[in-house]
Amino acid sequence: MSHRHNGSVIFASDTSLPAERIPVVIVGAGPAGLTIANILRSAGVDCVVLEAESREFIEQRPRAGFIEEWAVRALQRRGLATRLVERAQAHHECEFRFEGERHRFRYAELSGDRHFVYPQPLLVTDLVREYADVRDGDIRFGVRDVRLHGLDSAQPSVAYTDPESGERRRIECVVVAGCDGARGVTRTYLSPETAPVSRFDYGVGWLALLAEAPPSSDCVVFGIHPRGFGAHMARSPEITRYYLECPPGDDPENWPHDRVWTELRERLAVTGAPPLTEGRLIEKRVLDMHNYVVQPMTYGRLYLAGDSAHLVAPIAAKGMNLALRDALLLADALVTYWGSGDDSGLRGYSAACLRRVWEYQEFSQWFAELLHGPSSGDPFRAGAATARLRRLLDSPAAATAFAESYIGATP
Repeated sequence: MSHRHNGSVIFASDTSLPAERIPVVIVGAGPAGLTIANILRSAGVDCVVLEAESREFIEQRPRAGFIEEWAVRALQRRGLATRLVERAQAHHECEFRFEGERHRFRYAELSGDRHFVYPQPLLVTDLVREYADVRDGDIRFGVRDVRLHGLDSAQPSVAYTDPESGERRRIECVVVAGCDGARGVTRTYLSPETAPVSRFDYGVGWLALLAEAPPSSDCVVFGIHPRGFGAHMARSPEITRYYLECPPGDDPENWPHDRVWTELRERLAVTGAPPLTEGRLIEKRVLDMHNYVVQPMTYGRLYLAGDSAHLVAPIAAKGMNLALRDALLLADALVTYWGSGDDSGLRGYSAACLRRVWEYQEFSQWFAELLHGPSSGDPFRAGAATARLRRLLDSPAAATAFAESYIGATP
């Protein structure tokens, strides 16, 4: 017997299944879930990770690649950043291009911190290896129909369908960590009444591109142009990420190879810059730019982390950094709880996360207007955006404030 919950099947007999007992169930094997799992495993707190996709899939899924220095150092202190530090490129500056000129912005000199370029699939690969292969942690791939029960009780449980046997299985736990992203199941258990979602739509789309082409610049490039925003971001010595502003909901097929490179050349062209190195486009997808925040980020024994709780459009590369901060806070709170019974970290988890979440949301909104105002078709917005950019480049005080927000200098 089954019924429906938010468009998905719930198995009414789940709660009668025999159950394993594992203190912490982590739903989702992204950076947040795997960071929590590794920290708990290192501290001797039993946990299990449930992931809907295969290991091969999560280790290859294209995602963000910029990690703020505080996050790298926090992972390093926990023994989770050895390969990252060895292999990642460090970026100290970015470049703004507008009105035919290029302007280098040396944010590391102003903030003291850098970005590390390390694509999320590599970080996920490292974290899976550390948890599953080195620390022998329990991670179950390919699970289906994950459902949560009794979240407001002292004994919640998580049920899922085993991919090999097709059987329903149940785990009784003390805490559920919801780390399964914007489209995951865990966030559907927070109702609009108890945890309303605040949302902001930018009214623009970004065509996200991956090109088999060496980077054409040694730093991130923001092209601010009346035809639309464009960006260049190195991913590896052979792969470059590009973005092009486009109408929201646009079809990627409207952007054939020649049109993409014509627009990139137009929007990123400035005097003195080397020509773009063209290459085969291996990814094309349209992202509708929007942000949201779920608050509080908890319900009963469920604690959300990362995109399950909040989404920041990739305007300033904040999403993975917020997910890592959530994970570090939640993992430390859980370790303290199991070590001493002190639950203050768990009780204060949502408020501690949301302060930084809203700081990043505000910065994202501010930065988005700087990037998109000149192409808005509104002369007032265009003029205000240009003034904002010139103040950033001409005022040491404005430059320092921007640098600290851009790099997330205060964790």
